[in-house]
Amino acid sequence: MTQQAYRTGTDNGDSGPGRPGSRLRRLTHRLTHRLLTGWRGDPRIWRRGTVVAALALLLALVMLAHSRIPNRIGNLGSLTDTFLPWLGLAVPVLLVLGLVRRSATALIAVLLPAIVWLNLFGGLLTDKSAGGGDLMVATHNVNADNPDPAATARDVASSGADLLALEELPASQVPVYERALAPTYGYHAIVGTVGLWSRYPMSGVRAVDIKLGWKRAMRATVATPAGPLAVYVAHLPSVRVKMRAGFTARQRDKSADALGEAIAGESLGRVVLLGDLNGTMNDRALNAVTSQMRSTQGAAGSGFGFSWPASFPMARIDQIMVKGVEPESSWTLPRTGSDHLPVAARVKLEETDTSS
Repeated sequence: MTQQAYRTGTDNGDSGPGRPGSRLRRLTHRLTHRLLTGWRGDPRIWRRGTVVAALALLLALVMLAHSRIPNRIGNLGSLTDTFLPWLGLAVPVLLVLGLVRRSATALIAVLLPAIVWLNLFGGLLTDKSAGGGDLMVATHNVNADNPDPAATARDVASSGADLLALEELPASQVPVYERALAPTYGYHAIVGTVGLWSRYPMSGVRAVDIKLGWKRAMRATVATPAGPLAVYVAHLPSVRVKMRAGFTARQRDKSADALGEAIAGESLGRVVLLGDLNGTMNDRALNAVTSQMRSTQGAAGSGFGFSWPASFPMARIDQIMVKGVEPESSWTLPRTGSDHLPVAARVKLEETDTSS
């Protein structure tokens, strides 16, 4: 019988002493030993890591007082508001630094920004969707440079939405969207560069003046089976981050105020706002809108629902907001040919609204 001339491992099945796996285990063991030993009886654990502790306290202060950061210099306050959830990524970094420094002071300090972040955004980590709802709505900035508008239209129509709002519609592509969406939606209206497609009859279609000089917002009454619903579609001006000017958003802020004023004057009690607001729910510049409406994602979504940029979503600037309507669920739809993700929600319409 031929004897085995070699072994592939040690008797217990592990890699031999010269194997990469063995070296990695030894390195991991030494690193763990260094991090977890030497704490007891070392009085310096309270003196080391003061810089890390100071950074942790500063991070907590920024998150707690973000609304007080002034906008006078480069709209720094709105910029902080927009990307506020991402500040939480600094917490694990500070935690690791505290462990490396073997600093009890730093580790205790890191608890503060962690608690603040969880207080601000912890509720978004759970799935709040309830299912049900009697109306599905969706909105999508289709991108004026979309290479395949017909495919984008078919993709969003296949979501099953009863109401579909599209923004950034170039005049040359409007017929493409109309043909692609006609089999699904019997009614539609386009005002400027925004449009609304509906399974139910629409009336009272008009432009909404958001102080731009051209039309990027509209309003319509949709005759749903549960009664009339006021639907607003809006595409607020874009913002830019410039080296010298900072977060430039003056025109966006002015348009947001005008949109909020129009919604505040709405005669119907049930209102849905669909569109690209070029701002997040945390951005104080959208207070004229957000103070009177609820975000479906915040009320009934799962996660942050980031919608832009589509290749690596970092912020939810595409919004579905409601007033006098109950959100049931909210989510993002699969990527299309646009640089935005479509967003959708299911809402519940309570009693028939009889106001004029």
